[in-house]
Amino acid sequence: MTAANSFGRMKMANPIESIALTLQNEGGFVNNSADKGHATKFGITQADLPGQNIRELTEAQATAYYQEHYVKPWMAEINSQVVLNKLFDFGVLLGVGTAVRLLQRALGYPHSQQDGNFGPETLAAVNDAGDNLLSAYRRVLLAHFQWIVAQDPTQEVVLAGSTTRINA
Repeated sequence: MTAANSFGRMKMANPIESIALTLQNEGGFVNNSADKGHATKFGITQADLPGQNIRELTEAQATAYYQEHYVKPWMAEINSQVVLNKLFDFGVLLGVGTAVRLLQRALGYPHSQQDGNFGPETLAAVNDAGDNLLSAYRRVLLAHFQWIVAQDPTQEVVLAGSTTRINA
């Protein structure tokens, strides 16, 4: 579990730390023709920022983009920094709804309740599970990427990198 802060309240995860990790994981400018995102920098595509030269995007601009488009109010209520880091990182990679749906699967939600919406019940389940949720989430993420490759073998090129990122 997460330690209490100096006021005796549980320390909450910090989305800014999650953004920094995602920037590191995504890295600099890449234009891989096998990647469906095409030209990207820090995980942000030209389609995400049509008026911006993606090659010249700075870390500060990428951080601001993620704060505006990816940080959700409920993220600051998650206790486990490592769980938020993984959820945020894969929210960028797969879309927030898919990342939440896979998290709900890792929590053991029945298929009919894996809706991709992060509400109070999902928050309570995540906080009850704490850091222990991370290994189950990793297994679900890996299975999801293996499913992607099974559906589209051309995506095998991204499987090794995704597996490394899942296990980081």
